[in-house]
Amino acid sequence: MKHHRTSILIVDDHEVVRNGIRSYLEKISDFHVVGEASSGEEALSLVGEMIPDIVLLDLMMPGMDGIETTRRIRQISPRTKVVVLTSYHEDVHIFPALKAGAISYILKDMKMDKLVDVLHRAVQGEVTLHPRVASRVLQNIRGEGSEQPLFTELTDRETDVLKLIANGLTNSQIAEKLVISENTVKGHVSNILSKLHLADRTQAAVYAWQQGIVSRESEVKE
Repeated sequence: MKHHRTSILIVDDHEVVRNGIRSYLEKISDFHVVGEASSGEEALSLVGEMIPDIVLLDLMMPGMDGIETTRRIRQISPRTKVVVLTSYHEDVHIFPALKAGAISYILKDMKMDKLVDVLHRAVQGEVTLHPRVASRVLQNIRGEGSEQPLFTELTDRETDVLKLIANGLTNSQIAEKLVISENTVKGHVSNILSKLHLADRTQAAVYAWQQGIVSRESEVKE
C-alpha cells in the first residue's frame, strides 16, 4: 500500500518566503508541496483544483487578506486544514482568523523543525497556537465571565451601525440613513469587527441579535 503524503499549498506574497519554506518542506519525506500562491485569489483557485491537505497561509497580503481567504478555503474544501503563518499576534488578527476556520496560528519566528511538527499535528486535526497567541486566547476566555460585555467597547455611532447591520442594511443604506459617507461606514464596520473579534458582518449581525443589541421590536421600518 502506497504511503499517503501530506499535500501542502504555500500562500505568501513574498517569493523568498515561499521558496525558503518549500525548499525545507520538500526534504520531509511525508510532505508534498503541491503549489504556491502569492495572493488569496490565486490560493482559492488552486485549492479548488488541488484540494490540498494543508494550506500554509500568510495573513497580510495585497487584495484579499488571509482572514477572508481562510473563510473561503473552508467553504471550498472543508477537509483542508488552514495553518496561519504570520508576523502579527494582535487580537485584531488572531480572533478573526480562528473564527474564520484556521486550525493553527503560528508566527514567522518559529523554527523550521517546529513548523514541521505543527503541520503534522494539523493533519491529525490538532490545534497549535504560538505561545503569545495562546496567551491572548486564554486571557479572552477568562474575560468572558466579566460583567462588561464586549459591545460596551463600541462607541455610540458604532453601536448604531451594528444595529443597522443586524437589520440587514448594506453599507450604502447605512450611510444614507446616518447621513455619513460610505467610506466612514466601512471604517465603522472594520472597527466593530476588530473590537468584537468577528470575521465578517454576518457574524456581527448574529452577535447583535444574540446579545440583545437589537430585537424584533427594534427592527428598522422601511
